[in-house]
Amino acid sequence: MKVIAAYLLAVLGGNTSPSADDLKAILGSVGAEADDDRIELLLSEVKGKDITELIASGREKLASVPSGGGAVAVAAPTAGGGGGGAAPAAEAKKEEKVEEKEESDEDMGFSLFD
Repeated sequence: MKVIAAYLLAVLGGNTSPSADDLKAILGSVGAEADDDRIELLLSEVKGKDITELIASGREKLASVPSGGGAVAVAAPTAGGGGGGAAPAAEAKKEEKVEEKEESDEDMGFSLFD
């Protein structure tokens, strides 16, 4: 990802065709290690292509990826439970969200407000 980010920074800076040295300079300026194999792979994949077209193509591909993971868990109990099962399922979902937030704060090992 850092090689792609360096490439995009170079393009945003006005360099329409960044070289490996350009990417290494960008990565080196922030203290990141440059992997020559990954840089060469990226440059070979984007050679002769317009970056805006590549981004548009990627967005189209991502649009077809399902992203509603939570809806499946709620739909399963309501289908089997009839009409009265919807309210408890909604309450359980709210409780799960609250617990997840608390767990994620503990996983980081620090609090933003300490």
